[in-house]
Amino acid sequence: MQAKYISYQETGSFSKLVLDYINNEAKLQPFYSYRPDMDGLAEAIEKRNFLGDRKTLVEVLQSQYKNITPNKSVCKNIELLGLENTFTVTTGHQLNLFTGPLYFIYKIITAINLALELKMAHPDKNFVPVYWMATEDHDFEEINHVNVDEKHISWIQNTNGATGRLSTKTVAAAVTAYKGYLGISKNGKHLAKLVEKAYLEHENLADATRYLVNNLFEKYGLVIVDADDVQLKKQFASIVTADILEKNSAKNINDSSINLENLGFKTQVNGRDINFFYLKDNLRERLIFDNQTFKVNNTDIHFTADELKTEINNHPERFSPNVVMRPMYQEVILPNIAYIGGGAEVAYWMQLKANFDYYGVDFPVLLLRNSALLIDKRSAENLYRLGFSIEDIFLPVEDLKKLWVTNNSTAQLSLADETRAINSIFDQIKLNAYKIDKTLSVSTDTAKQKTNHLLANLEKKLFRAEKRKHKTALVQIENVKKRLFPNGVLQERISNLAPMYVNYGEDFLSSCIENFEPLGGDFTVLLP
Repeated sequence: MQAKYISYQETGSFSKLVLDYINNEAKLQPFYSYRPDMDGLAEAIEKRNFLGDRKTLVEVLQSQYKNITPNKSVCKNIELLGLENTFTVTTGHQLNLFTGPLYFIYKIITAINLALELKMAHPDKNFVPVYWMATEDHDFEEINHVNVDEKHISWIQNTNGATGRLSTKTVAAAVTAYKGYLGISKNGKHLAKLVEKAYLEHENLADATRYLVNNLFEKYGLVIVDADDVQLKKQFASIVTADILEKNSAKNINDSSINLENLGFKTQVNGRDINFFYLKDNLRERLIFDNQTFKVNNTDIHFTADELKTEINNHPERFSPNVVMRPMYQEVILPNIAYIGGGAEVAYWMQLKANFDYYGVDFPVLLLRNSALLIDKRSAENLYRLGFSIEDIFLPVEDLKKLWVTNNSTAQLSLADETRAINSIFDQIKLNAYKIDKTLSVSTDTAKQKTNHLLANLEKKLFRAEKRKHKTALVQIENVKKRLFPNGVLQERISNLAPMYVNYGEDFLSSCIENFEPLGGDFTVLLP
């Protein structure tokens, strides 16, 4: 595949905060530690003060991988994490059914590529790409479905616990539907086999996801972490205790959020007084403080302060960080220097830096994941035949239609010159009227406004009449936009890996690896 790069701003799909971060706007500098470039990463490496236990990390990972037999690259990277000169490049995501939207794949590829670039820049050190599975999330409705072309596949199941612990016993119907889409081509059958083994031969969603993602990316040495583990939680227990009892994160994050909002940025998350859940099988409920007692919401479970300390000490695995404390947990147990996230993630991480500083935990380099649009051969041919550039496809569909009609009309559709000429005449009339009677200037303005309104309506009628002459081309424009921007948003936010893999197989993933530039700062367009 060939790649073309355009600025994020040209896509019209990224927030002001993300664009300002990429462009190094000074007002955002208090909300992060290092710039997302080689100099910033080098500084992060030099200053990284890892608080976790490398030996424990290696042992936990080896245990988690014992049932899937990873290749040598993965095994070697896990072993390297025991060395002081090894660092991680991490991305995280929910356990979406069959990998979910494409941006999940793009996150992992960005992490892999950044680790490779860092190794070339710092050959005396090791860099391991990591996928952090969000196994403790409990919002199953967010992850239980996938879109393949126009087909919506769902996994029907009731649960209130951590999704990583969810049994896969009821997923067979969804697997069958997904395999039906994949078909009987060589590529389709290969992915179908991986999905079948992942979801039908593993007991829970965490193990199923690990198997599938490992098979897609093990050749690149990707290490997959499930932090729902008692040994890893022990390393975070002191912060859990302090934050629940003292409510530090609530104040720190609230202050940062106010500061960002005062600068005109929209905040992504809201901290709570207590930013932890109580976690058991089939249960993940918020901890709340009420009447001098710590209660587990919607249950009869409650603790005094002393009882809570004892519970955290004896069962740290029962305390699950929410969205604002999970990043800190990650940075405590991983020797991490960079976090790869989407635009919303980069934004909410900026709300967290003050809390990291408070607890003395290093804040990583924030890096916007690579974003991409794959333009299939048919769509590319239609675009070129219609006379559009690659950049044009990011315009709203009505703007594209207007551009095409304007460029292909045999008549003049714009009345801008005529409108300016008439307005000039009205200005002269107003001047003459003013000399006769000052009150007549108001009547002149009213007549001018009515005339402008009539001309604007006439221009619209001219354009609509011209559009009717080009119905076929305008339908083609609509169809191309629907194919490339399902539901009117970026392809990567809706489309699944399935159609890409069926059409291109491993070439799709390898092309992304080859063409994504994690430090390039541009949006990637892939053309077959």
